[in-house]
Amino acid sequence: MAIQTKHKKRGSTAMLVAMLIVLIGLVVAIILWPVEAEASSPAAVTAQDDVNATTLVHAGTMAPDFTVEMLDGKKLTLSELRGKVVLVTFWATWCPPCRQEMAHMQEGVIDHFATDELQVIPISRGEARATVESFIDKMGYTFPVGLDEDKAIYSKYATNYVPRSFVINREGEVVYVAVGYDEVVGEEINAAISASLAL
Repeated sequence: MAIQTKHKKRGSTAMLVAMLIVLIGLVVAIILWPVEAEASSPAAVTAQDDVNATTLVHAGTMAPDFTVEMLDGKKLTLSELRGKVVLVTFWATWCPPCRQEMAHMQEGVIDHFATDELQVIPISRGEARATVESFIDKMGYTFPVGLDEDKAIYSKYATNYVPRSFVINREGEVVYVAVGYDEVVGEEINAAISASLAL
């Protein structure tokens, strides 16, 4: 009798282990199922996809024309700058990478190239003149800065994100586009300017 009872207990234990494995498998499947469905859905967009979707002007296309009013009251029209290499940067005073790029602008770009063949146009996106003037004065920047309070110029180039930089060659073609700013982007901007100036 004792042998039969022991045999029954082993059978019950094996059945219990098998049921436990099936139950664990079901729980894992239930937990992972929504994640897999969400990952494969069109709504799951990567950050790079979003940047690409909000970029309206790409390298290899002609730069949309604009006229921008500078802080000093002068106006610049992009199409009138043909024959020069142009760096257009959209930025904002509240944006840390923008501040980093603006800090680099004088020494790293304007002084580095030191040529009339390069026109640098940093354009403040969506901010009031007083805000921009206060920031420029506080930082001690002396280079010209443009204003795009209503984002009319920016909206020709992109729908979201700053900083955005566009290097435009002498013929008016965009040769380099950057979103964001760090040391690598700064080097890439300078390389694109150098190539366009044929230095």
